[in-house]
Amino acid sequence: MTAIWGIVNATPDSFSDGGRYADPDSAVAHGLLLRAQGADVLDIGGESTRPGAERVPVAEEQRRVVPVIERLAAEGIPVSVDTLNASTAVAAVRAGARIVNDVSGGLADPDMLDAVAATGADIALGHWRGPSSDMYARAEYGRVGREVAAELRERVAAAAAAGIAPSRIIVDPGVGFAKTVAQNWELLRELSDVVALGSRVLVGTSRKRFLVEALGDDADERRRDLATAVTSVLAARAGAWAVRVHDVAATRDALAVLGAWDG
Repeated sequence: MTAIWGIVNATPDSFSDGGRYADPDSAVAHGLLLRAQGADVLDIGGESTRPGAERVPVAEEQRRVVPVIERLAAEGIPVSVDTLNASTAVAAVRAGARIVNDVSGGLADPDMLDAVAATGADIALGHWRGPSSDMYARAEYGRVGREVAAELRERVAAAAAAGIAPSRIIVDPGVGFAKTVAQNWELLRELSDVVALGSRVLVGTSRKRFLVEALGDDADERRRDLATAVTSVLAARAGAWAVRVHDVAATRDALAVLGAWDG
């Protein structure tokens, strides 16, 4: 069955749950809850990548995530670190993280790919066209699925050149990053272009703005989580290896129904 990554935002300013898990004890408790609900991986982030977000000093990012990773990894839980910074990636792997989730695909920090190669960790390479502060200025595509796949192919090649084996590479089409609402839906409809690259595919739609546009501006968190579960099931049907979500329980149930449907 498609794997579930549970999101733990150890930040005060995440677009969805900023501040709820900003202290280590709260973040660890939330991670343990997500694990109990069925998360296969816990993805720990200390810097918001929401549209318009400003960068966080690396030392502050590490202060937020390293203690959380240490405690969750000590429980035997597979942990990923969501970071744009090579030094944070290295610190996180030392703390027990098994995966580095870089939404920039190694473009934000030129040292990232070499750093991850040396750690032996897996890496998730996101599709990215620039920082959150002005990402929508780059949202120009002809056929979005084909172009995203081509740009991810370049990142996979760069990772391989740095010494990261194909078996350690995951690709993420970057739903919500440098894409309009319409382009996000088009990308999901054309997910087969990304799956055809041959790498494991991670899809993250959770609570993102394009879902709210479909539901209406009055959509509360519960409705956004339901919409996330639906898109996660559709991504799984299209070949996604894993989905990244805030509400693990809803997505777990939706994927279980898909499994029963498919027999």
